[in-house]
Amino acid sequence: MEMSEKELLTDPKLLRKCLIVLGLTLIGFFTHQTLHLESATVALAGAFLLLLLTGEHKLEHALTKVEWMTIFFFVGLFVLVSGLVETGVIAELAKRAVDLTGGDLVATSMLILWLSAIASAFIDNIPFVATMIPMIQEMGTMGVSNLEPLWWSLALGGVSWRQRHAHRRERQPDRRRYGRQGRLSDPVRSIS
Repeated sequence: MEMSEKELLTDPKLLRKCLIVLGLTLIGFFTHQTLHLESATVALAGAFLLLLLTGEHKLEHALTKVEWMTIFFFVGLFVLVSGLVETGVIAELAKRAVDLTGGDLVATSMLILWLSAIASAFIDNIPFVATMIPMIQEMGTMGVSNLEPLWWSLALGGVSWRQRHAHRRERQPDRRRYGRQGRLSDPVRSIS
């Protein structure tokens, strides 16, 4: 069975435009430091250029495929976290955590590990981690010298109970059997 690429290409003009913009974007990635641009700026410029070159109909179609709720969720999340940073709430939480642990690296790591584990059972990981990142960075300015164990504690503690629960549920299609098994095993698993 032989396939012809000419049959699959429905719009060769659009393909040429895409390849030109892709080439320009790749050149932008290679030269972004020389041009004093962020790589995200280069990527977005390439995407916008291609949308402009493809015409209004394709632009409208592309915009209908965007997950606006996800974009607005992240916009709101970053605004909220920035507000917490600017008002000093994050710095105060970091100060209290360092005071509680005495700045000891092991104790601070354990605090973040357990806080992440407990919090991830109740709230989603994305907002929690987005809030914890500036807090851990702030701890670095308060004398905690090695932040790497804190990042690992955040990552390991943030593996949500709900994610493990959902994973086990996917593997166990019989919900009644899983419900009984989950009621017996979940308390033990949450302790571990």
